[in-house]
Amino acid sequence: MERKDYYKILGISETAASDEIKKTYRNLAFRYHPDKNPDSQELMKEINEAYAVLSNPEKRQEYDRLRQSFGTFARDRFRQTHPDEDIFRNSDINQIFEELSRIFGFSRPEDIFSRDTFYGRNYREFKFKGPGVSGGGFFFFGPMGNVYRSDKGPAGKNSLASKLMIKGLGMFQKMAAKRLGIVLPEEGRDLSDSITVTLEEAASGGKVRHILNQPGKSREILITVPPGIREGQNIRLKGLGEQGKNGGEAGDLFLKVRIRRPFIERVKEILRR
Repeated sequence: MERKDYYKILGISETAASDEIKKTYRNLAFRYHPDKNPDSQELMKEINEAYAVLSNPEKRQEYDRLRQSFGTFARDRFRQTHPDEDIFRNSDINQIFEELSRIFGFSRPEDIFSRDTFYGRNYREFKFKGPGVSGGGFFFFGPMGNVYRSDKGPAGKNSLASKLMIKGLGMFQKMAAKRLGIVLPEEGRDLSDSITVTLEEAASGGKVRHILNQPGKSREILITVPPGIREGQNIRLKGLGEQGKNGGEAGDLFLKVRIRRPFIERVKEILRR
């Protein structure tokens, strides 16, 4: 059975300063937030526990002494004398989750931690610090994904105001994340290429082989061509664009369709011009 170590859970060194510990925790909390990853609740609990201990100078010193004496059994020894209520007492975890909820529109900490699948009734016993956000300057705009999702105005046309709102919210989130040391995921760029099909393939559709050339590698893939596709239309291949950064999704690949016509037809087309 693998023994859990608080430093390894957070992915930091034994000499990590308090600022580094908090910065690392913010990034992990953002990445594994229950609203983003519902299946990561148990991992988030481990991350919370590790941070609550290592961010407290007294608890960290005690844990370090146990590591020197008991090695990989240190966490088990620590838990024998420190129940959840003691570990989370006066922790600023609630405050950090409040920051995330205000900036990114996640659920409020009291809604997350009180879930039966999270800490449930024990949440009230942890006695986190108050919900105020240190430093101020944050404004809650709601989830980016739910803001003007349809991007339509009253007349059914694209709303310039909604586009400006979404862009403004995105800029605000980037600035706030930078201020807190949170590394945001970046989506990869979309790429474009072309694919040549025969008249028969364009009319009836089917599988067409295509050489995908990407930086440093090339490979053959099968493209599903929908029946009735026309010259100049695009086939979208999700996730085959440029790779994302910091856990961001890959971009898409757009293949512009070109139809290969028999030589005689091409000559007739030229003569008709």
